[in-house]
Amino acid sequence: MTETAAPFHTDETPDTPPFPSDRTCPYALPEEYDRLRTPSTALHQVTLYDGRQAWVVTKHEAARTLLADPRLSSDRNNVDFPLTSVRLEALRTRHPGFISLDPPEHGPRRRMTISEFTVKRIKGMRDDIERIVHGAIDDLLAAGPPADLVKHFALPVPSMVICGLLGVPYADHEYFQDASRRLLQATDGADAIAARDHLDGYLDGLITQFQAKPGPGLLSHLVADQLAAGEINREELVSTAILLLVAGHETTASMTSLSVITLLEHPDQHAALRADPDLIPGAVEELLRYLSIADFAGARVATADIEIDGQLIRAGEGVIVANSMANRDGSVFADPDTFDVRRSARHHLAFGYGVHQCLGQNLARLELEVILTALFERVPTLRLAVPVEQLTLRPGTTIQGVNELPVTW
Repeated sequence: MTETAAPFHTDETPDTPPFPSDRTCPYALPEEYDRLRTPSTALHQVTLYDGRQAWVVTKHEAARTLLADPRLSSDRNNVDFPLTSVRLEALRTRHPGFISLDPPEHGPRRRMTISEFTVKRIKGMRDDIERIVHGAIDDLLAAGPPADLVKHFALPVPSMVICGLLGVPYADHEYFQDASRRLLQATDGADAIAARDHLDGYLDGLITQFQAKPGPGLLSHLVADQLAAGEINREELVSTAILLLVAGHETTASMTSLSVITLLEHPDQHAALRADPDLIPGAVEELLRYLSIADFAGARVATADIEIDGQLIRAGEGVIVANSMANRDGSVFADPDTFDVRRSARHHLAFGYGVHQCLGQNLARLELEVILTALFERVPTLRLAVPVEQLTLRPGTTIQGVNELPVTW
C-alpha cells in the first residue's frame, strides 16, 4: 500500500535531517547518513540548506529506477528543483549545460560531443595519457619529498588530458583551474557568479579564436560544425564547454587524491594491487563505488506523481539520488562499508544511470587505471606526510576531495 507523506514544509524536524552532511574521513560516509541507510526504506525526507525539503534516495534498486524515470526532470531552472547549496542557487538562471536538459532537448546536445568519448576513441588515447602521467610523476619527484600530490600530480594529469581532448591551451591551466575551484567551492552567490563569469569569458574568447582560425580538439570542431550551422548558439556552446572542461578535470583529480589516500590507509588492499596489477581495473570500479564523490549530481524534480518502494513522490517535489548511499546498499554490495579491490562493483552508480549517465566515464576509468598503475610502480614507498585525520576535506555541498595532499616517499 502506498504511503502518502505529509506535505513538505520549511522547518527542520527530527524526521527531516539536514542534507548534505560533511565527511570527517576521506573515504567514510558522514555519521549523519547512518539513519538514512535503514535496511527497509529507500526514500527519506531531508531538509536542504534553504529550509526546503526533498526526498533522498538511498537504495540501489530505487536509485536506478528513478534515474531512468522520465517523470524526474533535470531542469535546474524549475523553481521546485532541489538545490543543495547557495552557489547552485546563484547560478540557477545561467544557461544550463546539457546535463540540466531533459529529453528531447538533451539528446542532440549530448550527441554533439559523444564521438570524442566512445570506447574506441578513449582506448586510442592510452599512449598519450601514459605519457602525461609519467611526465607528471617526473614533476612530483622533482618537487619533493615531501610534495603536494594535488598540485604536482592529481590536478595536472586530468587537466592536460581534457585540454588535449577539447583543444584548450594547457598554458592557461592555472586560470581555468582556479576559476573551476572557485566555481565548485564557492560559499556565497557572488563568488560563484564571479567564477562563472571568468569561465564564460575565457571560453567565449577561445570560440572567437577558433572562428578566426580553427584548431585541433572538440571545441574547435563544435565551432566549425555546430555553431556555424546554427545547430547550437554561442551561449549553449560556452555552457557545454564549461561542463566538459570543469567536470573533465575536477572529478578525476578528486578521485585520484582520494584513491591514493584510500589505498595507503588500507595496506592489505594496496599490497594486493602491488602483487597483482591485473586487479587494477576492478579496483578502479571499487574505488568509484566506495568513494562516490558527487551526490548532488543526482538531484531531480518530479513532474508527475511517482510511486516507488511504497512511497508517493508528488509532482513538484525534489528528489536527490544519493549515489554515496546507494553504492553502499548492503542488499547489493555485501559488507558495503568494506573496501575490497577484489569485489565485483561494476554496477555501481558513481557515474549515474539512465540518459544522464556520465559522458566521460570511459575516460575517467582509463585515466585512473593508468594513474594508479604508474604511480605505485614508480613511487613504491609513497605515503602520507601527515596523519589522515589532519587532512582538510571539502564540504558535502561540492565534489568530495582535498585541495592539498602532502605525501612523501
